[in-house]
Amino acid sequence: MANDTFTKEEKAAMRERAKELKANATREEELAEVLKKIAAMDDVDRPIAERIHEIVLKAAPSLNAKTWYGMQAYFKDGKVVCFFQDAGKFKSRYCTFGFQDAAAIDDGEFWATSFAVIKVTPAVEKQIIELVKRSVS
Repeated sequence: MANDTFTKEEKAAMRERAKELKANATREEELAEVLKKIAAMDDVDRPIAERIHEIVLKAAPSLNAKTWYGMQAYFKDGKVVCFFQDAGKFKSRYCTFGFQDAAAIDDGEFWATSFAVIKVTPAVEKQIIELVKRSVS
């Protein structure tokens, strides 16, 4: 029988989300918190997070950067459009860049909503830009 309890990391993320919901932060304070979370990442995940942060805000400057379950996320009209989860967050083997249902990335009857990221190459950057631009259209 599987263990139905939350991991230590999942519990921490839920506590972070509760704290985020109670906060009455300005856009600048929210951005500062995202940058603080990125700075705290390990040496492998941090450069990926920094680059994705730059790419997302350049591709869709209207998005608001703030944390979501303690992860960097990008909001439109108060809803999460996309997010970055560093591998260290839940002790996974790769970082993830994902989209929530507020993102307009629908593609027929079946499409990907998250992507494993191990390196941001020019080809990966191009894909992220296209997806982010489409997500806010």
